[in-house]
Amino acid sequence: MIEYTSPLIVQRADPYIYKHTDGYYYFTASVPAYNLIEIRRARTLEGLAHAAPRTIWRKHESGPMSQLIWAPEIHYIDGKWFIYFAAAETTALDKLGMFQHRMFCIECDAENPMGSEDDWFEHGQVKTGMDTFSLDATVFEHQNKLYYVWAQKDNNIKGNSNLYIAEMSNPWTLKTNPVMLSKPEYDWEIRGFWVNEGPAVIHRNGRFFLTYSASATDENYAMGMLTVADDVDLLDASNWSKSKDPVFQSDLATHQYGPGHNSFTVAEDDKTDLMVYHCRNYTEIKGDPLYDPNRHTKVQPFTWNEDGTPNFGKPTPYNYK
Repeated sequence: MIEYTSPLIVQRADPYIYKHTDGYYYFTASVPAYNLIEIRRARTLEGLAHAAPRTIWRKHESGPMSQLIWAPEIHYIDGKWFIYFAAAETTALDKLGMFQHRMFCIECDAENPMGSEDDWFEHGQVKTGMDTFSLDATVFEHQNKLYYVWAQKDNNIKGNSNLYIAEMSNPWTLKTNPVMLSKPEYDWEIRGFWVNEGPAVIHRNGRFFLTYSASATDENYAMGMLTVADDVDLLDASNWSKSKDPVFQSDLATHQYGPGHNSFTVAEDDKTDLMVYHCRNYTEIKGDPLYDPNRHTKVQPFTWNEDGTPNFGKPTPYNYK
């Protein structure tokens, strides 16, 4: 089994790694100051740890994209680069005790996205028809359709955020109304906060597997999973099934706490499936866990069960010198 340095990249939460056709791995994640978006690239995953980050976008001085830049993801769609991220106008909470994030999209038409900040331009907010707290957008393509999956608050449903899906007319515009796929309901999803967020999608064995993260961002953070066949209507919530138990969670024996907000990539052999996620190695957090910088990026292989479902195992213990 392939093993990578653990953690691979320190102080990078909400990690996203994409392996492009040019042979490079591209990495982006939330930076501790939540003030900019950076990407780095390398020929190998281990190389990402030492690659020089390139800042490609900075928060605005004021307005909707001026505070708390969270969870960027880099995608390559129809020959162009797109980054999805969440941003807020203020660090203050609203009357419901929520942050005020909305989701945004920037684009780069250059072949190499590692150029200057001038290579990236803003499409503005990705509007869902619901003007509430929203974040953690990801996209995937299937049968020539582009789908958007994200987390958002519904003021009529208890909790911070639910998971939604919609089809897109282009990479920054929704074509259909949001369809709710999941809301916090099980005990392990409502510890600290009622949360479903951080969706990630992998397509294998005739099915889509949608992982997500739940509960507060401390040691209670854990991953769940939704499953749907790839030959049915993905916008029909009744076609999706939800695991009642977490599929990946803290391992007290090895001091791995709050693993989550994952993404998927593939190893250098182009065969081994990898999960990318963040994790801490302690539970004593001073103040708000959001501002504790030590959620580190980790990468580990996972296997597939005989029934075709993923087996993520347990978080790998730290092994760096």
